Amino acid sequence: MFMWIEEDNKLKRSFTFKDFSEAFAFMTRVAILAEKHNHHPYWSNVYNKVSIELNTHDAGNIVTEKDFSLAKDIDLLLD
Repeated sequence: MFMWIEEDNKLKRSFTFKDFSEAFAFMTRVAILAEKHNHHPYWSNVYNKVSIELNTHDAGNIVTEKDFSLAKDIDLLLD
């Protein structure tokens, strides 16, 4: 199930965790994935919430296969 929303030339999803530590641990895992993909998100974190937005800068800030690929791998972190 793909829970990302494509809006305003961005792929967006928000995540809620038990507490700040879990949210930060998730962000650390996403950072490692982003480095492997050489594709880095816009994101924010407030306490137990993480919001991520993806688009491809070098394609003119639109959603591309790179974004869908990273989003899929981010989702796999939650399984």
